Amino acid sequence: MVIVQVANVRWFNATAWYALYLSRLLKEAGHTVVVLTQAGTDTHQRALDWGLDARPVDLNTSNPLRLAATLCKLTGLMRKLKPQIVNCHRGEGFFLWGLLKPLFGFKLVRTRGDQRPPRADTVNRFLHARVADAVVVTNSRMARHFLSAMRTPENKVWLIHGGVDRERFRFDPAGRERVRAEFGFTPRETVIALVGRFDLVKGQRETIEAVSRLVHKQGYRHTRLLLLGFGSATGEDVVRGWLKEFQMERFAVITGKRDDMTACLSAADIGIVASLWSETIARAALEILAVGRPLVSTDVGVMPDLLPPEALFPPGDVDAMVRMLSHAMDDAAYLEELRRTGELTLSQLSGHDFVQRTLTLYEGFFDEADGRAF
Repeated sequence: MVIVQVANVRWFNATAWYALYLSRLLKEAGHTVVVLTQAGTDTHQRALDWGLDARPVDLNTSNPLRLAATLCKLTGLMRKLKPQIVNCHRGEGFFLWGLLKPLFGFKLVRTRGDQRPPRADTVNRFLHARVADAVVVTNSRMARHFLSAMRTPENKVWLIHGGVDRERFRFDPAGRERVRAEFGFTPRETVIALVGRFDLVKGQRETIEAVSRLVHKQGYRHTRLLLLGFGSATGEDVVRGWLKEFQMERFAVITGKRDDMTACLSAADIGIVASLWSETIARAALEILAVGRPLVSTDVGVMPDLLPPEALFPPGDVDAMVRMLSHAMDDAAYLEELRRTGELTLSQLSGHDFVQRTLTLYEGFFDEADGRAF
């Protein structure tokens, strides 16, 4: 097939990762894939770095003249590519694809990896129920929103979780020892890892407070916090200020950007997702599970799809976080159960599973009677 993936996402966030990782998997499966991006963005550069055919198109503008120019550019591109599938991973410019669809006959997919549910107004309902041929959602909560509030026909709503590269993300014993030695973690110490850019939504402050209580008030003096992240919406200086506030400077490490994420994740004993909202795709959670680390999390976004109830706690609830982490450190059977359920979850969320579920959707649009060659 010829497939256009529309990834007009400025930052290389989970939505952009989902679009680009899927594009790479489809390309590796033998399909022709063109990724449309915004010029000068992190997503465009990452697409190029991954060897994808990335072409910048100004889909995010609200200027009528620029939109008209974009429509002309897309028209020429569709004439040349003749795609069977166009998959939009952002809503900006989606209506333009609705205008082009009857002219070029492609199937139009809207993938919703954003944390914000779309407005259930008349125009949005029409676009998703009548114009789009399918709506892909990345978690059960978003699926329920489309089925109820958006009134999208059930046969058009597809739940496809993001996958994880299990060849790259697997437990690395040598990397574990190297990274633990680098940061001074001894065999006696239990390392709790939180992965993610520094941003209030990721719950770094709440996690620092929770681990501080464990260390200073409950006697878990051999606990260490590994912050696998870097300054973003929240600066590193702010995070270091929280470490000082909660007397955690001796008990925590900030890694900054790393090229050896598999080794860093392997260095942990327990993973935590402390996000206050979002996590509609949860790339970091999948990577933590893939290296065999037991994981606990807030019950936001896709996390109830990935973890059992006994591994979840309410967002922002530091008391609940303390109880769950202490339980994980005290109860070996509970910790082993977290590992087992994590592996069970990952058994159906490899990159292969991801692309196969997507291809089931794409190929289902066509049958042999169409005479369409893939």
